[in-house]
Amino acid sequence: MSADLQPLLDALQFSPNNLALRQHLVRQLNGADRHQDAETLCREGLRQFPTDAALQLSLAEAYFALNKHSAAFVVVEELLSHDAGHAAAHLLHARLLLAAGQPADARAAYEQALTLNPGLADRDLGQQLEQAAPARRVPTPAAGAYGSPPTPDSDDEAEPSAQARLLGLEKPKIRFADVGGMEAVKEEIRLKIIHPLQFPDLYKAYGKASGGGLLLYGPPGCGKTHLARATAGEVQASFISVGISDILDMWLGNSEKNLHQLFELARAQAPCVLFFDEVDALAANRHDLRQSAGRTVINQFLDELDGATRSNEGVLIMAATNTPWQLDPAFRRPGRFDRILLVTPPDEPARAAILDILLRGKPLAASISPAAIAARTAGLSGADLKAVVDMAVETSLRAAMRAGRPLPIEQSSLLDAAKQVKPSTKEWFATARNYALYSNEGGLYDDILVYLGVKKPGS
Repeated sequence: MSADLQPLLDALQFSPNNLALRQHLVRQLNGADRHQDAETLCREGLRQFPTDAALQLSLAEAYFALNKHSAAFVVVEELLSHDAGHAAAHLLHARLLLAAGQPADARAAYEQALTLNPGLADRDLGQQLEQAAPARRVPTPAAGAYGSPPTPDSDDEAEPSAQARLLGLEKPKIRFADVGGMEAVKEEIRLKIIHPLQFPDLYKAYGKASGGGLLLYGPPGCGKTHLARATAGEVQASFISVGISDILDMWLGNSEKNLHQLFELARAQAPCVLFFDEVDALAANRHDLRQSAGRTVINQFLDELDGATRSNEGVLIMAATNTPWQLDPAFRRPGRFDRILLVTPPDEPARAAILDILLRGKPLAASISPAAIAARTAGLSGADLKAVVDMAVETSLRAAMRAGRPLPIEQSSLLDAAKQVKPSTKEWFATARNYALYSNEGGLYDDILVYLGVKKPGS
C-alpha cells in the first residue's frame, strides 16, 4: 500500500493546494494504517482550508486511531457544530463517547448517524452499545447534545477556536504531582511561569508581566516534553506542542506565516503554553546557516518572542533541546529564552515512581520491588527504564511460551535487564561536559558541571 501511495504523495508535493487530491490521499493513508502521516497532511491542509469537512473528519479519524481521543473529540464537535447532519461525524462521535465511558450518549450518537444514513450500520459497534446501554430516544441532532459533556475537557471556561482545535490545542490533565522528581526544575518553572499567572498584581507591582520564555535542555528521554505538558496542567492553561513539521514549508514565506499563525493562536487562547520541541531545528545559530531562508525563519521567531506586533501577555513559551549550544545567542537575551534549565536523568525516588507506572497492568511476582530496582539503575533515563521493563517482559514471555501458560515477571528478570541496559545519557554528558568546561560564557552551563560533580553548587 505504501508503494501505491508514493505517487500520490509526490503529486501533492508539487500541488499542495489540490484539495481533492489531499482529501483522497488522507483517506487512503488512514485506510493503510498510516495515521500519523494522515494527521500531518490533514493539519497542513486545514491551514489552507480550515472549514473543509472531509479533512476535519479524516483528521478526527486519525486522532482516534492514534488514541488522541481528546483531540478527536474537539474536531468532531467542531464539525458537528457547523454541520449537524454529518452522519459519518455522528458515527465517529459514537465511537469516541463509547471509548470515554459514556455508552448512553454513544448510543444516541449512533442512532442519529443511522437516522441520517442507514448505510453506516456497524454490527460490532451496535452489539457493544446494546450490551453497554439500553435503547433511548434519539435527541435532536446538535453538537454536544448527547446528555453529559462529551469530552474530558468540557469544563473549560472558554471554548478554543476551531482553528486552534484543529492545529492540536489541548488541555492537559497531568500536573507536577504526576511528574516524578525534578523538584528544582519545577520550582524554577513556578517562579518564572506559574506564579506570574497566579499572582499577577504582585508581579505587576515589580514591573513583571506574565508570560516569557523558558528553555529546557538535557539528554534525550528525560521527560522535557512531559514536564512542559504538566506545566500547562498545573495552571489549567491551553497547550500547543509545536514540531518542526508544523513550521517548515517548502514554499518561500510559508514557514514564517506558519510560525506567526501558531503564536496568534496561542495569544488568542491565553493563558497558553506554546511548547517548541527540538527548538534547535528552528533556532540554529545564524552564522551556521548558508541559506537565507533559514535566517528569515529565525528572525520571524525572534520577532514573535519579542511581541513585535502583538503582546505575548499570558503566553508561556517553553522549548526543549538536546543541544542548547547550537541555538543562536539572540534567543537567550532578556525577554526571550532568558531562563535555561537543565533536565537531568531521574533521581532514585523518581526512577521508582517511573518503574511503578511502567509495570502497571502487567503480571508481577509478589517479590517485585520498584525501589530496589531503582537503586540499581543510577543514570538511566525514563526511556532507558522503559527498555529495562521491555527486556524483562520479553524474558517472561519466552518462559511463558516454553511453559505453555502465563508467568509473572520476576524481580530477577528486571535486575538482569538493568545490568544489560547502559545509560543512554553518557554520550550526551560527555559532549555537554566539554561545552560546560570550554564554552561556558557567563556560567550558562554550570548546572552540568554541578551534576557531574566537577563544580560545587553556588561556587
